[in-house]
Amino acid sequence: MSLFTLLLLLALVALFVPMMNGGGQGSRQQLQQREQMQLDDALADAKRWTDRLGSQVLTISGNDAASTQAMADASERFNAASAGLADARTVKQAMLARESALEGLHYVNAAREIMGLPAGPQLPELEGQRQAGRVTETRSVQQEDGTVITASPVATAETPHYYPGGAVAGRPVPAGWYSAAWWAPAMMTGMWAASSMMFYSAMFAGMVGTPSAAEFEAGDFGGADAASDMGDMGGDMGDAGGDMGDMDGGDFGGDFGGDFGGGGFDFGGFDF
Repeated sequence: MSLFTLLLLLALVALFVPMMNGGGQGSRQQLQQREQMQLDDALADAKRWTDRLGSQVLTISGNDAASTQAMADASERFNAASAGLADARTVKQAMLARESALEGLHYVNAAREIMGLPAGPQLPELEGQRQAGRVTETRSVQQEDGTVITASPVATAETPHYYPGGAVAGRPVPAGWYSAAWWAPAMMTGMWAASSMMFYSAMFAGMVGTPSAAEFEAGDFGGADAASDMGDMGGDMGDAGGDMGDMDGGDFGGDFGGDFGGGGFDFGGFDF
């Protein structure tokens, strides 16, 4: 190789290496810009639903036990969505805040239906809502301590606690009205009690329109990942304790943040 050829190769290397580095830096910048745009869009969407929920919470008050409880739950979801939105640093965290807001709006719609108010615009489905099914018949389960938990397809004085249906800590909770919010401890902690499988099987076995006990036991239903990330939403779920403790029926022993031992969630033995 001649000296001229060697010098020419060195010159070409010196020319192209900076260009290649510059191209890599440009690609990284484009990726960062795209990720920031995605986060901004997710935050804006979450804020839109959270603001809408906040407006509903401020302007609607229940006129009976069921509608009042539904609006109380909507208010709690608004607090969770607001806290999650304030602390969201990723698209996933923004989506969790959005999910809380949508859940709250489903509670609002339930309250509006009870009170005979016009239904609002159709809402997007919650995580796993369609697959979770809904309660299609009234059914009660009595535990060994005498506590009775009832599920109903419609609101009654006995079943004021509504759930719009969906995945809680990776397991399905059918839409319907209940005498106690039996899913609340799992929503709070992201974990189900070991005996929850027995409760689900006793309550929903053979009920048309609900997932099987095997699907509940699998623990990978719909929003399993979301359940593990609830702690990323600003840690404000714990603030639900005060509100949830006020639920009618005293099923939480007056303090949602405690051991849930106030009667109704030990899931011991069951009788129909």
